[in-house]
Amino acid sequence: MNNNKTIAIVASLAVLMAATRFNHFGSALSLPDASLAIFFLGGLYVARSNRASIAAFIVLILTAGMVDYYAIAIQGVSDWCMTPAYWFLIPTYGSLWLIGRWFAPRHSMEGRGLVGLALTAWVASSFAFLFSNATFYMFSEYFGSMSVVEYISRITQYYGSYISAAMLYVACTVGIQMIVGIIGKQKPHSRPV
Repeated sequence: MNNNKTIAIVASLAVLMAATRFNHFGSALSLPDASLAIFFLGGLYVARSNRASIAAFIVLILTAGMVDYYAIAIQGVSDWCMTPAYWFLIPTYGSLWLIGRWFAPRHSMEGRGLVGLALTAWVASSFAFLFSNATFYMFSEYFGSMSVVEYISRITQYYGSYISAAMLYVACTVGIQMIVGIIGKQKPHSRPV
């Protein structure tokens, strides 16, 4: 993959993050947060060189942090998530990136490849959801009197929303990739002379 393509992919993912990170679930005026999908797709699509991959991951982590800072400091969004647990988003997003990167050579636009992609995206997003919530429970200092069982019962109601949003973004991205591939294969008809 050339540098221009890598830059375009990272820029597109950063814009998607800036446009969606303000609202976890979306609303009539905003899309749901695409962060889980962004980091999975980054691992899937960014250049295979370690240097480019690490640089792209850092750019997207910094973008997430800047969007969060802007939301809290400028837009007045609640800072409830800004606890020591916030730092665990780095390994959360890193796991998505690494799983996407692991799956990239197996990625194809055919039946089994698409099923494998869907399954891999679901597993990666589920792990990220569970890991980020577990670290929030352990390190946010909000849940000292709440049992693990009660915490789990509270967060399970959000699982479907988070995962379905991530899966929808992945599906849309793959759909766009398929359309671009079809268009790219079509050759203009030559006109008879």
